[in-house]
Amino acid sequence: MRLVIARCSVDYAGRLTAHLPSAPRLILVKADGSVSIHADDRAYKPLNWMSPPCTLKEGTGEEEGVWTVVNKAGEKLIITMEEVLHDSSHELGVDPGLIKDGVEAHLQELLADRIDTLGEGYTLIRREYMTAIGPVDILCRDAEGRTVAVEIKRRGEIDGVEQLTRYLELLNRDPHLAPVRGIFAAQEIKPQARVLATDRGIGCQVLDYNALRGIEDDKLRLF
Repeated sequence: MRLVIARCSVDYAGRLTAHLPSAPRLILVKADGSVSIHADDRAYKPLNWMSPPCTLKEGTGEEEGVWTVVNKAGEKLIITMEEVLHDSSHELGVDPGLIKDGVEAHLQELLADRIDTLGEGYTLIRREYMTAIGPVDILCRDAEGRTVAVEIKRRGEIDGVEQLTRYLELLNRDPHLAPVRGIFAAQEIKPQARVLATDRGIGCQVLDYNALRGIEDDKLRLF
């Protein structure tokens, strides 16, 4: 990963155009090729970014200090450096991924054992299917033999949908697995996460922890 802190302006040219006037910013260049520009007041969300696959060209001569990032659609992110305050590179290696808490790890184990909870005819390929950016909780096949990636959370929020989206982008590049669709599974799924998942063609599955464990609900029922 390369970290650059610089006073710069940024222009985006694509389906829309956008301009960030000159200001000190953090620029992240990751090993996957992505480039993102950050301010100091927006938590994790960048001001602008270019997702991989894309290429970064640093200008020389008259264009020295101008970075041009181009993606496969021909969209451009042009960063004009006025003053570089910091520039360093760091080798982070392969990330082990997010370590689940006890409930999430147990949910994964239980769902893998009872994969037909997702639908009749589902079969397990494997748990913790490794990708370049971390392990997919469960990889399975539906009744039609199509590959399905399942991300499991105790509490389903937008960041979990984003995580599954990144996994799906990678998995769908593998001709032996594609097409791969996703299921976002959690004990509770927030409305915003459900809307985002639906918009991206990702299914949602609410998990009943006790039912997966084979424990009957002790609440009174009317039959």
